[in-house]
Amino acid sequence: MLGTILCIAALCAGCGKKASEEAAQTQVPTTQETTTQAATSAPKILIQSDEEQKEETKDLPDYNLPEEREEKDGMIRSFLTGQMVPVEQANRRPIAIMMSNDKEARPQYGMNRAGVVYEAPVEAEMNRYMAVIEDYDDLDRIGSVRSCRTYYTYFAREFDAIYAHFGQSTFAKPYLNNVDNINGLDAIGNTTYYRSKDKHSPHNAYTSGDRLKKAIATLGYSTEYDESYTGHYLFARDGVEMSLDGKPGVMDAAHAKPGYTMNKPDFVYDSSDGLYHRYQYGDVHRGSEGPVAVKNVIFQYCQSGFYASTQYLNINVHTGEYGYYITDGKAIPITWEKDGEFGVTHYYDHDHNEIVLNQGKTWVCIIPTKDFDKSEIK
Repeated sequence: MLGTILCIAALCAGCGKKASEEAAQTQVPTTQETTTQAATSAPKILIQSDEEQKEETKDLPDYNLPEEREEKDGMIRSFLTGQMVPVEQANRRPIAIMMSNDKEARPQYGMNRAGVVYEAPVEAEMNRYMAVIEDYDDLDRIGSVRSCRTYYTYFAREFDAIYAHFGQSTFAKPYLNNVDNINGLDAIGNTTYYRSKDKHSPHNAYTSGDRLKKAIATLGYSTEYDESYTGHYLFARDGVEMSLDGKPGVMDAAHAKPGYTMNKPDFVYDSSDGLYHRYQYGDVHRGSEGPVAVKNVIFQYCQSGFYASTQYLNINVHTGEYGYYITDGKAIPITWEKDGEFGVTHYYDHDHNEIVLNQGKTWVCIIPTKDFDKSEIK
């Protein structure tokens, strides 16, 4: 299988080379083994001093466990970033909203608030974003909002999010039955979305925090996470910075380019703040509240094809493949596996341990396996 072959080739990287040239021979694990179960009975942490914290946590993993998610002083840990945020935000299902990446639609309003962003190609050379936002109450403009594609419905389900979009492709329509969604082309559209006068259609459909909340109430969607939901990622504990140094296949990653041909994005690492600052169209990527920067970047390669004789991509987000995890100026090769049709996607290192993300925002680039050679990490 192409995915397996390329994953094998990716595990010994050379600085400054194409991702496809950074390789050494190794065996890709085929069985699902995680390291999280052994720690599920670990004790709760009650921190009273630095010394006590060190003693209490010395036998615990470097990441937070689901059962440790407890409210403290009106704050609780976000499922999106692993950071402590107000309870009213973190305990409410987020909005997963489609956003345009066309030049004419810039800037993306509300993009800076997203805890997680998915970027994926749609058709021709176009990309589209899905921004997962829990802090949207005071936003009076979010978007511009664009239409759905099949695979985005699965991304939204991974975060138990309410999916907001303005229309859909014909092929995506049946899949909207699998997710709570707010469609701009349904009757609720006039309540949720509005057209701005400073942009031309189709780049001028927007929503707001108040409009989204009104639509959720009108449609009767629950605002609370499902009882079975325990989060998507493993996040480092407070005060812990997960280093990739010494990991098999580790490479320098001052730049990470997914290889999209239209906007030519580049994630550039800045050691002064430990973040990847995003560039596209040859300039700084700016949202409505300033430049866009994230702590973690994931390249997730997926099998892909087309629907019949159309240009609509059919991206396979269920059959596990390979990728890269990028943080703090370094990158390691990873594999990914999805936990059932509607479960979350887990990312594993060379030893098949689930990766632990550093606390902060995460950007996931979905890249067709056929475009592997276009991506670059150096």
